[in-house]
Amino acid sequence: MTERKPPGVDFESWVERQIREAQERGEFDNLPGAGQPLPDTGRPLEEMWWVKQKLRDEDLAYLPPTLALRKEAELALTAARQASTESEVRRILADINDRIRTAIRIPPAGPPLNMAPYDVDEIVAEWRAG
Repeated sequence: MTERKPPGVDFESWVERQIREAQERGEFDNLPGAGQPLPDTGRPLEEMWWVKQKLRDEDLAYLPPTLALRKEAELALTAARQASTESEVRRILADINDRIRTAIRIPPAGPPLNMAPYDVDEIVAEWRAG
């Protein structure tokens, strides 16, 4: 529970008292990483280092929208080729083709998309042959 600093009490002594009382209650015992060196100590910090660290810690990734769409299109093509029905193949390709067409009309941020919608009939023919 957070306690407010009483009026007329020196701030430093109030803070030190809060820390001492928390130590006595054992609130600092067994903290993860306690006693370990700080990661990346001694390395020069690069631009946006804290964002990169947060992405790494949270196991996240960020791609510019055009690159993310390219990746999604690859995944959609793989999913379409592994689909169990022709209607599922067509649905997957229709969804990603709609997104590709939108990105061509209104280019998102990032490098050029350099993609065209998939030829649904060609991929369905490949799917049938497979």
